[in-house]
Amino acid sequence: MIASKNFLAHILLFTIFISCKNEKQQNTIASTVNTVEEAVGFSIEHLEDYTKLTIKAPYLDTEDVFEFKVSTNPKSDDVIKIPVKGIVVTSTTHIAMLEMLGVENKLVGYPNTDYISSEKTRVLIDSGAIKELGHEEQINTELLLDLKPDVVVGFSMSSNNKMYQTIENYGIPVILNGDWLEKSPLGRAEWIKFFGLLFDKEKEAAEVYNSVKVNYNKAKELAKTAENIPTVLSGGLYKDIWNLPAGDSFEATFLKDANTNYLWKESDGTASLSLSIESVYDKGKDADIWLSPSYFGSMDALRNSNEIYENFKAFKEQNIYSFVNKKGPTGGIIYFELAPARPDLVLQDIIKIMHPELLPDYSFTFFERLK
Repeated sequence: MIASKNFLAHILLFTIFISCKNEKQQNTIASTVNTVEEAVGFSIEHLEDYTKLTIKAPYLDTEDVFEFKVSTNPKSDDVIKIPVKGIVVTSTTHIAMLEMLGVENKLVGYPNTDYISSEKTRVLIDSGAIKELGHEEQINTELLLDLKPDVVVGFSMSSNNKMYQTIENYGIPVILNGDWLEKSPLGRAEWIKFFGLLFDKEKEAAEVYNSVKVNYNKAKELAKTAENIPTVLSGGLYKDIWNLPAGDSFEATFLKDANTNYLWKESDGTASLSLSIESVYDKGKDADIWLSPSYFGSMDALRNSNEIYENFKAFKEQNIYSFVNKKGPTGGIIYFELAPARPDLVLQDIIKIMHPELLPDYSFTFFERLK
């Protein structure tokens, strides 16, 4: 009888152990759910002792994947401690996201600070709080090491970047940011969650992203109510080649979501098309609106560049819009800095251009009609 009781007790303890183990496994599995929705270039997974940040294919034509461990209480040297107290970033697209999280004062250095447009960050640059680090492909590593950032957020076109390897050799983690490779506007905007993780502000980052997403989708639904659908031409000539967005690019997505008839919407690719002037003229000469004509900032500049431009309907009717004229105090183009973080504003700008009756009281953030 005693043996029987002991046997039952062992069975009970074993059952409890298995139950607890299964529960722990279920909790671990539940906690590893990726919190990124739209972006494909990174993921965030919360594990028991740390959070895993995965960066996927951060430069062109690669399948390289990089994994980083981050934690507020790291137990080993290979874990990045968050929140980071000092950071160096290398693209103006990162500036807007830092500001949206209220951590621009954690930026200690930046290459080519003249490209930064934001008044808030320019105050920090002018005060000396943010140091000039030279060119983004040739950062002054000696000065960077003196700044002792907790992490460097890099930008690279390829894996062959010895500068970043040098920085890592000195014990400073380098994380490549591939937001520029995202195929959708909202995918680019969601990279704010990447910075939210580094500064232990994931909740705040999710709230910012959700707000942008809601505003974007509202604008998209509004565009569907338009009665007239304009035909659209985009891009311009560079050395006798006309570059314009391919049909699956994020620029073409903006035009689709703004309810327009982009003339190259059926083309394949997520980057740019390089076409002859003859093919573009045949297809686009009667387009109602011409968006982003390369870097030309005026009608005269277009006319003086190539006389063929005057034969386009959009030129004759002065329906050409660009973002190149809106710049920061040192010449940085505001669109390049803010637009990836605020695709909702970009979409509203384009809707204002294409369907002005839908947003009668809206003022442009980035674009303006060329004069």
